[in-house]
Formats: sequence, C-alpha cells, structure tokens
Amino acid sequence: MAMRPFIILAAAAIALAACSDAAKPPPKTTTPEPTEAQKAPPPGLQPVAFLALPGWSADNPTIALQQFRGVCKRFGRKSAGDPASKTWPTLGRNADWAAACAAAKAAPNTDPKAFVEAWFQPYQVGNAASTGLFTGYYEPEVAGSRTRGGPYQTPLYRKPADIISADLGAFNADLKGKTILGRVENGRFVPYHERAAVARGALHGQGLELVWLAEPVAGFFLEIQGSGVVKLPDGSRMRIGYAGKNGRPYRAIGRDLIASGAIRRQDMSMQAIRSWLASNSGQAQDVMNLNRSVVFFREVKGRGPIGAAGVPLAAGRSLAIDPKYAPLGGLVYIDVPHPEPNQAPIRRLVVAEDTGGAIKGPIRGDLFWGTGDAAGEKAGRMAAQGRYYLLAPKRR
Repeated sequence: MAMRPFIILAAAAIALAACSDAAKPPPKTTTPEPTEAQKAPPPGLQPVAFLALPGWSADNPTIALQQFRGVCKRFGRKSAGDPASKTWPTLGRNADWAAACAAAKAAPNTDPKAFVEAWFQPYQVGNAASTGLFTGYYEPEVAGSRTRGGPYQTPLYRKPADIISADLGAFNADLKGKTILGRVENGRFVPYHERAAVARGALHGQGLELVWLAEPVAGFFLEIQGSGVVKLPDGSRMRIGYAGKNGRPYRAIGRDLIASGAIRRQDMSMQAIRSWLASNSGQAQDVMNLNRSVVFFREVKGRGPIGAAGVPLAAGRSLAIDPKYAPLGGLVYIDVPHPEPNQAPIRRLVVAEDTGGAIKGPIRGDLFWGTGDAAGEKAGRMAAQGRYYLLAPKRR
C-alpha cells in the first residue's frame, strides 16, 4: 500500500512466482531486471468511444469518481506543463488532470457517468488483441500483540533510522532518477541487512519492534501485501501500513518452489505457497530468506489501507499500476476475467491508486479486493490476461 513491493496472490503466486507488490508499497527504489516485454517499444494508444468499452453501459462509476476526487489533487502539486505519463504524452499534462480534478470536485453526484464522458477520452492500449497480466491483492488480518509473549514471537519492524537513501543522480547525471538504499558501516556505504540477517536478529535491541505476530509465515505475506490489520488479544484492531524497505531486490519464491519440485506449476497459487511453508516449518525460513527484501511498517490511524497515491483504497475500484505508463491517480477502465468460476468478467472504471514491485509493464494491473480472508481468497485466485483502457482528460 502505500504500497504496493510491492509490494501478491494466485495473483501473488505469479507475483510470488513470477509480488502485490504485493500490497501495494510505493515504487521500489531498486529496479528489477527488465523483461523482454519491457525492453520492447511500448504499444501505441488508440482513441475509442466510451460505447466501445466492454460493459461501460452497465457500470456505475460513482465509487471510482469518489476515489478520483480524493487522489487527483496530486496533479496540482506537479509541474503543470509536464506529461502525466512518462511514456504516453497523449494522456495529458498535469495541468489537464488538475483541471479535470477541479471539475470533478465541483460536479454533483447525480450522473457520474455523464461527467466522465464529458471530461475524458478513453484510449485503447495497443490493439484489440493486446493483453497483459492482471492479479489481485488484499489487506490481510492476522493475530498479533503489541508486546512479546506466548505465541507472539515474530516481530514486524518499524523503519530503522540508519537506512540511508542515496540519489545516484547526484553523483552521475546518467543515473538521474535512480536511488539505492543502504547503511554506513566502518565508514563505508554498504547494502542494508537482508532478510536472513534480520531473521537472525540484526535489528534486535533497537526498540524497532512495532508488533509481534503468532506466525512467521503470516508476517512474510503481510510484507508482500504491504499493509494489514492486526487483531490484538483484547479484541481491538491495529492497522499497519508500509513505512519503507531495506532496498534489497524482491524475489518471487514461488518460482523457486516450482524449480525445486515442491509445487507443480499448474498448482501454483498464493494459497499453495502458504500451505507449503506452513507444512515445512523446518525449511520455511530458508525459503523465505531467498527473498532478501524486507518491508518495514508503521501504525496507521483512520481508514485504510493507504495506497501509493496517499489515500485509502476502495475494494474493487483501486488498481495498482506501473507509473511509468499509467498516470498514478488517473482513471482506468478494466476488462478482465473474474477469478471465480461462472462469474461475469470484471468490467468497470477504477482509479490507479497504487504501485508494486511486481507491477511492471504497459498493460499490467493489480486489483485491490478489500480486507480479510474472503478478499484474500478472491485475490489469491486472480491471475489472468486482460485489457485496460487509459482515460485522458480532454483539452479545454
């Protein structure tokens, strides 16, 4: 969440096997090695009519427009003349989005669809056959305690004060926009503690423990989602959100479980990974350590979870995207298969409110399903090829 590494389920299974990011944490400071698809030139954009959007006539975009009103103020804080998309200038300048934002806030709620049609132009990414991977993520609920004791022996940590963010562009103009995280040790800048070192106690004794969980595996998956709700012994709930990461690269352990023969490729899902780790406790930590990335948390007051765009996410209407392509805070129309059998495709207007380490590419989305086990079941099954249409504000 705020969010995404990331940052995910059958969704993440591919995310784990291929996340969320995974929850979705803010954009990762380390850039994964690009895939062949990412190295290829991005597809073009083709304007289409709203009536050409599958299912548009049946959609009710009220919640999506409410979400847009909450997040779109971010465009007004950016340079007005800069393009909102790093890849497609056709999607408008920040000033165009800021104008649409002001209009959305002033518009009545009586006919949200008419407002969207009046102010925006949909663009098809690529051609009618162009698809990409769509997965799902959710906000877990786990048992925990603010203090260590009894079954609560697995800590989730606050962000350590000794993590240093280094802007490489300050040293070499060719590296502008690239950042690495590390710490100073004996006068040298070195990578921050990886997962294995943290599990061995590298952060003990610093007062960084935010909450203690009953299950190590639950903590691992909570990191992938990037946020969650901790059910405390007194019956109260504590919401936690993404605070930072150690800067080590994210590794999808599902891939390793397939390679070792522990899980067959056709059986891979988030639930399958969780079940294997729970059933193989003697090997679980070593396997989890293959993912050297560690996520740090903070307590979050009020509604949540909070996405990378800085506002609470809405179940079914918030999408994690790759901000290299889709503007963070923008409107997206999705057409993707439903993760449950015999259900109609998911065709609706959503808001690009989150990011994640595994969410990379010109057609890539991670749909937020909500909080708790039921949401997790749906998110865990979602991993399919689908399409989306990016909306751009009309020039006024």
